[in-house]
Amino acid sequence: MKYKYIIPIIASSLMILASCDDNKMDWGKDPDHGAVTGAELPLELVEKISRYQPLKTYTDFVLGNGIGADLYMSDAAYRKIVNENFDEVTPGYAMKHGAMVNAKGEINFATIDAFIAETKKAGLKVFGHTLVWHSNQNASYLNGLIAPTVIPGSSGTNILDVAGLKSGAFTNWARNNPGKGISIVANSGLASNSQAIQLASGAASAQPYNLQLTSPNIPIVTGHNYEISFYIKSDVTGKGRISFNASLANPYPYKDWYNTGGSLTEAFATTSAWQQVKIKLAPGDFKAGSTTFQYNLDLGYLPNVTYLIDVNTIAVVDLDAVSGIVNLIPNGNFNSGITGWSQQNGAAGSLSLASAANSYEGSGAMKVVNATSTPTEQYKTQINGLFSSALVAGKSYTISYMIRSEAPGSVRCSTTPQSLANYQGDQATSTTWKLIEWKITGKGGETGFNFDLGAASGTYYIDNVVVTSGETAGGGVTAPINIEKTDAEKTKIIGDAMKDWISKMMTHYKTSVFAWDVVNEPMKEDGTLRTGNEGDTATDYFSWAKYLGKDYAVTAFKLARQNGNTTDKLFINDYNLESRLDKCDGLISYVTYIESQGGTVDGIGTQMHIGLTTDKDKIVQMFQKLAASGKLIKISELDVRLGTNAPTVAQQAAQAEMYQFVIDMYKKHIPVPQQYGITIWGVSDSVKEHEFWLPDESPNLWDANYVRKHAYKGAADGLAGKDVSKDFSGELVKP
Repeated sequence: MKYKYIIPIIASSLMILASCDDNKMDWGKDPDHGAVTGAELPLELVEKISRYQPLKTYTDFVLGNGIGADLYMSDAAYRKIVNENFDEVTPGYAMKHGAMVNAKGEINFATIDAFIAETKKAGLKVFGHTLVWHSNQNASYLNGLIAPTVIPGSSGTNILDVAGLKSGAFTNWARNNPGKGISIVANSGLASNSQAIQLASGAASAQPYNLQLTSPNIPIVTGHNYEISFYIKSDVTGKGRISFNASLANPYPYKDWYNTGGSLTEAFATTSAWQQVKIKLAPGDFKAGSTTFQYNLDLGYLPNVTYLIDVNTIAVVDLDAVSGIVNLIPNGNFNSGITGWSQQNGAAGSLSLASAANSYEGSGAMKVVNATSTPTEQYKTQINGLFSSALVAGKSYTISYMIRSEAPGSVRCSTTPQSLANYQGDQATSTTWKLIEWKITGKGGETGFNFDLGAASGTYYIDNVVVTSGETAGGGVTAPINIEKTDAEKTKIIGDAMKDWISKMMTHYKTSVFAWDVVNEPMKEDGTLRTGNEGDTATDYFSWAKYLGKDYAVTAFKLARQNGNTTDKLFINDYNLESRLDKCDGLISYVTYIESQGGTVDGIGTQMHIGLTTDKDKIVQMFQKLAASGKLIKISELDVRLGTNAPTVAQQAAQAEMYQFVIDMYKKHIPVPQQYGITIWGVSDSVKEHEFWLPDESPNLWDANYVRKHAYKGAADGLAGKDVSKDFSGELVKP
């Protein structure tokens, strides 16, 4: 007998079981059976299947396919079959936040632009998938937006007497012109439990000296440079300056108050946000023979302004003072590269120099990439630094460093050589810079130490490495201060990030994408809303609902409508609606709520990742409930699992029957005006499709050799509403 083989396609289905994900999985194959194949089917059935037309021939509603954009662009055979069989394509991953948004929040449109251009040539529509979801986000970027602000200490040892401020008595400080009042207030500084100087200008305040606080005397060393710094904010827009006593040749200098290389001005501006004022005094600024100087905080320019200055950050540093700290690591700040550091274990290229943008401070940091998590073998990725001199037996040492990671991670240190090793306990890392100190007692002869980063995969940044003898590590006037953002601040920041993402996506694709999954998988299995507290620790997990509340979807639909076309079809989408009818009810109720708050939802998508044992009565009830919503209804990600990658003829027949049943019930229970269409998730059982989704399975319409399966006939017959093969005429062709 002769029969045709239709060239197959390979679609990339990027979802987790009963949901969507992108974690690669290895494909397994039964060694006794071999690859999935349609060759076991009776030859007469194979002949029938080969004579079917492309799938889209058999229906008037939209027939879609969930595919991999990269495969579509790179594989001509794949692209040809997608073009022949479907009306619409849904990129499985490439259109999501995690794929398109970089570490700076910038959207890279290039991949999808090229993809859409290619699909347009074939007359295909593109379904936008997906705008707001809890998974496949650039979670590192989003979490970074709301991470605590890290305030460094001053540039060196503080020589300013701040004891009078901390006591509240203002000893050695002079409140020359107190305006409405100058006082110390608790729990008002940068950190929630820190002190601040509160200075309030009067109603008639007009001159800078109308509100003035004067510092104690500060010693001057001839030829030295000095730095004055503090953090300040005000309840309304304010203005201030620093003036000096007669020790300076010019008591009212124009300065670059923020030390940014900007212009010199008389005064600095303040707002409701904390900002640092930092200026430098050069030796030439002082009068000859001066041995001390004082400065004034002049904040009287504007009336009725209340200022706060953080007590822990107000400092004067002698920039040329001889440091009492001897760092046993010659290159711990990485401002001139990573000289002195070497990779001992790990993949090639794991160690590199990070730019200033990824440093804690200064012009560089050490960047280490660990590709694989080995929780009990931390040494698998290991970076070594050498001490300038060996450690002394019995002497105390402190190793300190700043570290952050692009996702939750882990670090430990160990000393070398291994025969003299001390081991630090595992230390958790996050997207926020963290100061870690490790105190050890020398065994005598240790020549260096390692950063052991093999426990958790990810990208790490390390800066300000200091190894000192004694009980404490060196550093600035105070430890770094972490400033947590308030709930209100987080809500605004994340709301702005959602607005930026949705508005830019809808605007950019306004002339090329006309249907979208605006919100994906908002419901828990019991029919209640996800809150973001479900405990998912995946590195790409970020719940918009956690920060924006129940109305996050309202906002998302409003943004999509405002920035897209009035005729765009906007969907909400979820999974397991056929197995959990309470979840289906919950989703429909949420749609009602969204619309009661001013959003417009055009359609509901039901994913339908199902198997042979899925309850058919519940499938019918789901369609009936969805039809009663009055919305457009889409089967958005249909596939049928068999529980094996080597199905029998009987299993393939049952799979075909299930595909046909689902399509029959969709057409029977969803009124024609509400039938948006059906999207088949993936095309074949090929290993290329199942790196990500359902390994050791065979859920699709083409087999692993890209031959039409019995399921192809079931789907086509369901779409056509009849057994198409009954219309075939003529006998089988014999050789």
